[in-house]
Amino acid sequence: MAERLNTLVYKRTHTGDPEKSGIFGIQDCMGRVRRWRFDSVIGVGGKSPNRGHEDIALKINWIGISPSTTKAPQGFRGPFVKFKCFVLFEEDGPDLKKFAPNLFRHIFEDQHVRLVMSRSLPCEMQEEVQNILRWVKTLQPRKPPRVSEKKISTKRKC
Repeated sequence: MAERLNTLVYKRTHTGDPEKSGIFGIQDCMGRVRRWRFDSVIGVGGKSPNRGHEDIALKINWIGISPSTTKAPQGFRGPFVKFKCFVLFEEDGPDLKKFAPNLFRHIFEDQHVRLVMSRSLPCEMQEEVQNILRWVKTLQPRKPPRVSEKKISTKRKC
């Protein structure tokens, strides 16, 4: 990724939005924020997620790159957002603190922000965000499975 993507990084309190289909906003999560201009999104579990969703805390839960929007049904605060590249980790994602210590400290210790746009961050944090996006690109399937290979269901697409 030569050009730095403007990335929305936000704290999540629950799973299910987006879900396996990769559509962000199906439960109206982040409402009007979904209208903002961003090139990618990183959803990170907050320190105190809703009851029953504790396993997502402090982990990278999902990543979406190259968004497109469609109108959501009446009553939703923002559009549905779908991504060309989407990976859903939920509770199986890596710890943000190990992957991006400066970003972790900014969101969870120093500023306690609910969301941030990466272009507003200092250079070292912007670089951590870009490293996460580069890393997720390496997880994407490179070639279709051969006919004789068993098809494995996955929560990622690109």
